Amino acid sequence: MNLSLAVHRSRVRAGVLCLALTLTGCATWHAPSEPGDGPVRERAVSATSHSVRVSATVLGSEDSKRMYGADVNATGVQPIWVEVQNGTSQALWLLRSGTDPDYFSPHEVTWSMHTLLGRATNTSMDDYFSNLGFSNPIPPGETRSGILFTNPAQGLKLVNIDLFGSHALIPFSLFLRVPGGTIDPDLAQIPFPFPEAVVTDYEDLGSLRAALERLPCCATDASGSLQADPLNAVGIGQLADIGAALVRRNYRRDARESDRAQRVFRREPDFVMRKQAQAGAPANWVRGWLVPIRFQGQLVYVAQVGRPVGGRFAPRGETHLTLHENVDEARNLLVQDLMYSSGLDKLGFVIGVGATSPTHPRTTFDGATYYTDGLRAVVFFATRPRSLSDVDFLDWVPYLEGRDTLQPGTTGDAHQ
Repeated sequence: MNLSLAVHRSRVRAGVLCLALTLTGCATWHAPSEPGDGPVRERAVSATSHSVRVSATVLGSEDSKRMYGADVNATGVQPIWVEVQNGTSQALWLLRSGTDPDYFSPHEVTWSMHTLLGRATNTSMDDYFSNLGFSNPIPPGETRSGILFTNPAQGLKLVNIDLFGSHALIPFSLFLRVPGGTIDPDLAQIPFPFPEAVVTDYEDLGSLRAALERLPCCATDASGSLQADPLNAVGIGQLADIGAALVRRNYRRDARESDRAQRVFRREPDFVMRKQAQAGAPANWVRGWLVPIRFQGQLVYVAQVGRPVGGRFAPRGETHLTLHENVDEARNLLVQDLMYSSGLDKLGFVIGVGATSPTHPRTTFDGATYYTDGLRAVVFFATRPRSLSDVDFLDWVPYLEGRDTLQPGTTGDAHQ
């Protein structure tokens, strides 16, 4: 009995010791003695516009440990070092929401590393992280640098830097390499899998519209024999402008195994982006493929826009997400997102897969069903900022007027 009691007390003491070590683990944190930004500055990507020069670098785990004394990346946060040289005659403000609508504040990041018994250390950590953060404003003729905490990306990260001044917005979009990752060749340079001889560059909207209506109605399976999801959107513009508009509305690259089953021109999607929902819930997706078409030298992508059955209430961690039958709703939400992105220049609709009703839906190769008005949204991107009132609505298929009477194959007058 005494032996059992001794063993029990020994286990209790060991448990208490383990708990104490857990609660005070971060109390051993110390501010680095030399957290210089030299290494990240050396590999920074820079750009200059309107007398302003910006530079940026994605921090890896080793950078975080050196600059913060802790592996910030391990918390699910991706730090970015940013420097702004303001050569204008006015103060500028960096708009953090333009870089990441779900950006993290320094205190959010440190809170994840706080401990119950480390009050003094927690306070020191809060102050240290805040001091390394990017500080607004950037006075005229001066330079500011600091850290922004963003959501993680793999391979290559598109970073928007929007600088706001009096009656001015100076935007930048930079492609940054993520340390430890392999650069995605589809984003490291303009992807162009077609020989120049088969690429047609259209100069007028009428001929462009006809070409867009000749594109495949749907993706297929790997064999090319079975129809998959409908191709219900087209994006036209420069790669940086397209990416910037999507990022500003919280779409992030997120390709999954089920996405790769969809094929256009016998190839997997060139990119897959998902609008991020709370707590990792399934969300709307955009799968895009470059097509052998250009419009006045700009790239043209055909895309699928959809959402899973159940939307944000679908089970988390599901390996295969079934397409929700109302594909028009997902398409229209994307259009509205892009209008609010400040990067939309023109909008039109063309005939796509053709109309089908809820009572007679189409079926995809994996058994999903969907109904649609049959139209394909065509969005033209421009370098931000563009206001909602600046968007030009093309007089193609009259989507906003009497679309319920529209039949597959009918057309409207082209807006030249």
